[in-house]
Amino acid sequence: MAGEKSFPQRFMDLTGKLRMIFGPAQKSGTDHPMTEENKQLLKQREAEAAQWETVKRADGSTYIVPRRD
Repeated sequence: MAGEKSFPQRFMDLTGKLRMIFGPAQKSGTDHPMTEENKQLLKQREAEAAQWETVKRADGSTYIVPRRD
């Protein structure tokens, strides 16, 4: 029993072997300019987020409520 590997260890061994076949995960830099489509999407998401307000309770937990203007 002492020689048996746990599930996470076996899983990491498997993903290591798959990485040898498929290569590392793709990474992209953050210094490239945003596309026009992403700029529009960002503006849309910011507008959606602007309608909510975060309220913090005394115990430190937070929740959101509709913003009252």
